[in-house]
Amino acid sequence: MQRQNIQSLGDILKQVLKEQHLDTKLYEMQLIDAWYKTLGSTVKKYTTNIYVNDKKLFVKLNSSVLKNDLMMSRSALVTALNNKIGVTVINEIIFI
Repeated sequence: MQRQNIQSLGDILKQVLKEQHLDTKLYEMQLIDAWYKTLGSTVKKYTTNIYVNDKKLFVKLNSSVLKNDLMMSRSALVTALNNKIGVTVINEIIFI
């Protein structure tokens, strides 16, 4: 007897998450985690609030100098974060 319709566990989990509309939230949480891993502990220290809403990453920083530096490389950050997740989660970063 041969097995048919064999799928990997990862594919099944992705399918279930998509059916339950949980994949978007999971990707958003992975993106927030990628923010801290990509930019390091210095930026983490100055980041007071971060969330995703309507394909935009909102980041509140308590350093105006750091905010200005990150604004200069906003598009590169969007690309790097999306590439780290493997899915386009955000289109824009807004610094508060």
